[in-house]
Amino acid sequence: MRGSVRRVLRGLAGRAPWPQGLRGAPEGPRPYSSNAAEAPVVRTRDRILTLQSMNPQVRAVEYAVRGPIVLKAGEIERELQQGIKKPFDEVIKANIGDAHAMGQQPITFLRQVVALCTYPDLLDNPRFPQDAKERASRILQSCGGQSLGSYSASQGVSCIREDVARYIERRDSGIPADPENIYLTTGASDGIFTILKILVSGDGRSRTGVMIPIPQYPLYSAAISELNAVQANYYLDEGNCWALDINELRRALYQAKEFSNPKVLCIINPGNPTGQVQSRRCIEEVIHFAWEEGLFLLADEVYQDNVYSESCQFHSFKKVLYEMGPEYSSNVELASFHSTSKGYMGECGYRGGYMEVVNLHPEIQTQLVKILSVRLCPPVPGQAAMDVVVNPPQPSEESYEQFIQEKEAVLSTLAHKARLTEEWFNQIPGIECNPLQGAMYAFPRIHIPPRAVQKAEDLQMAPDMLYCMQLLEQAGICVVPGSGFGQKEGTYHFRMTILPPTDKLQLMLQKIKDFHLRFLHDFS
Repeated sequence: MRGSVRRVLRGLAGRAPWPQGLRGAPEGPRPYSSNAAEAPVVRTRDRILTLQSMNPQVRAVEYAVRGPIVLKAGEIERELQQGIKKPFDEVIKANIGDAHAMGQQPITFLRQVVALCTYPDLLDNPRFPQDAKERASRILQSCGGQSLGSYSASQGVSCIREDVARYIERRDSGIPADPENIYLTTGASDGIFTILKILVSGDGRSRTGVMIPIPQYPLYSAAISELNAVQANYYLDEGNCWALDINELRRALYQAKEFSNPKVLCIINPGNPTGQVQSRRCIEEVIHFAWEEGLFLLADEVYQDNVYSESCQFHSFKKVLYEMGPEYSSNVELASFHSTSKGYMGECGYRGGYMEVVNLHPEIQTQLVKILSVRLCPPVPGQAAMDVVVNPPQPSEESYEQFIQEKEAVLSTLAHKARLTEEWFNQIPGIECNPLQGAMYAFPRIHIPPRAVQKAEDLQMAPDMLYCMQLLEQAGICVVPGSGFGQKEGTYHFRMTILPPTDKLQLMLQKIKDFHLRFLHDFS
């Protein structure tokens, strides 16, 4: 064998080269030459991946929170750095709920535990409290090689899932939670997308319909587009503080049945972008509706710590479901989600979260573990951060006092900023804002004069996009147009976060007021 190969190679080596230009010479790029006159001709071919050839479901995805407005804001920031003069000195990015980017300080205990997990040599450092060391040691003992750098089980580190289950039991007044029904995730978004991926099936009119609130968080519309499901909108009642109305749910469901197979109902409580907190009675009605109509419930509860109105209280869907009795608690399928990114923690970058499933068929749970296994595991540092959220210092421990002070300071400041924002907006002619009961956003309704609407149409953009783009270019304020979240036709809004420091928030509100009055005047 080797001898025959050598003979072939010797024959090729002795063959004369093809004369240039001789008919029958093999085609291909000519050898590189440093002589410009003999430079090779570079042949081109069509690109494999183009907008026309790419996955059309991905092309259909839109995510307004990081959309054109944010790209323009980045461009303006670069111009400011280059010394280009603007009517403002900085861009205030109020487009996204990124607490630490807005100046919120991390919770000390959370960072201590994660630091100890990341660098275990610090376990001998006397500057770290004993309760933080104990939590870090427990987490590390459940990690392969006692290292945060090892893969965890696809569902997540076992002891952290146990802590999540105990947290849910405490939150829900003793209603049991099984660690086997807990899945740690890469933020809540990962869990939501994963469960939707399992739920979506069918073609044509049998394609899965997913009912989402309007206004909605664009994760839902983006995931529905990517998975080629059918989006079925139900509208929240702006005139009634963004309340959820069962009659509107029923209308949306029956309409969706004409062109899809609706089987998923998504709820965001407290609401994003609208900030409402659902009453217990409303949750009971939603659960009964899901039971009656055979719908799988998705409860996005990442803002469960962010409740500011004294007349409101967070009720978990899991708790209400079980308190409605076995007819509901043993039948209604529910997946609920929580995250390290919101609440008082604001640890967006760790990408920590969890999902609890209720009444999922055992065979489907096997399929869920399988699909989670494909991405190996969620980030283990994020899992450690999630553990601190569900297993904070207790009153008998040395870190408790500082932890409670920091937590309450964050939440009381957010409550103050929620009231401040609502009051400011409702004093501006042409702006109306519902009470900010929870979450960390305002979604005010803005009056846009007909001349501005016409200009937006001429520019082929949504009227509130025109408004927000001019707000950015004239005042340096980056917010997201309501059209990116969905809104009733003929109404216009924008979403902004209330996270900036109080003095910067007041400056921002003043700038919005000045801009809005000028906008009304210019287009009157």
